[in-house]
Amino acid sequence: MSQADANCPSPPSDLPRLPRRAPDSHKGTAGTVAIVGGSCAGGTRMIGAPALSALGALRAGAGLAKLVMPAPILNEGLVLCPGATGIEIPCGEGGLFAPHVAAEVVDRALANCTCIAVGPGLGVSDGSCAAVLRAVQNEERPLVLDADGINALARIREFLRDFRAAAVLTPHPGEFRALVGAMGMKGDLGLSQSRERACEQLAQRLGRVVVLKGRGTVVSDGLRTWTCTAGHPCLATAGTGDVLTGVIAAVIAQFVPPMDQLLLRAKFAQMPADAAKPLDLFDAARLAVWAHARAGETWAANTGAEAGLLATELAGLIPAALEELRAV
Repeated sequence: MSQADANCPSPPSDLPRLPRRAPDSHKGTAGTVAIVGGSCAGGTRMIGAPALSALGALRAGAGLAKLVMPAPILNEGLVLCPGATGIEIPCGEGGLFAPHVAAEVVDRALANCTCIAVGPGLGVSDGSCAAVLRAVQNEERPLVLDADGINALARIREFLRDFRAAAVLTPHPGEFRALVGAMGMKGDLGLSQSRERACEQLAQRLGRVVVLKGRGTVVSDGLRTWTCTAGHPCLATAGTGDVLTGVIAAVIAQFVPPMDQLLLRAKFAQMPADAAKPLDLFDAARLAVWAHARAGETWAANTGAEAGLLATELAGLIPAALEELRAV
């Protein structure tokens, strides 16, 4: 038994299993993740966040990852994640992109992906808000909304009336407060209610899956709520949340079928308990959260360190963590 095995318990029994990949699989059958992010406006360059999400998606098994970034910084993003391909967002003076341009590029990305992730490093300009609005309006592809994607959403008036996408939102506590504030809700995260209850209430209000990040990350779809007990303080560093965004999107792209989940659950209810059943967004999110936390535990066990983890190192440990969740 390795040191990592000795320090990391087995996956919780209540987690579903991931299917094994078919021998004849190819990149076209393993799902395509598009990541809309990055910004270069106002002299600030946000390049690493979307690249780390793309790296997380590829490490989690996505067949293809597409970086959708402002044209002036796209090549730099592709250098950081050379396994990805790129889609440019044309920019004007100062690195800003027009709202109508952003919406058109998101449409192009939606037409060429299985799951779309929006937000890492995106900023909250008018163009960013337009990109987020178009993504939440889509009914064709599941959406992972993170970071500035959530901050931009909170700036859009009455956004819920336009929210049609099946989605997973992944706020940290600050983004959570911005979102519940924009919706006129109370979300104090512990002063008068638990993190579990706060996450559940937001999921109910949105009608979407919410992943409330932090110590003991909580996942809820408003009906089911699950708290991750795995993890390590080494994960408290820049870029790890961006990796998680890519991992969630990749698990969705590979394992969540484009069909009604209630019918899906009924169809597969009689399968053996140890068999790998198709997933819904709630299960995909919590599997990704657990694998991400397990990767942090493994790094700490292997190094004996409490801090110093790099997000790129975390991404490299995702395949082994997901392998623990495979069906026998």
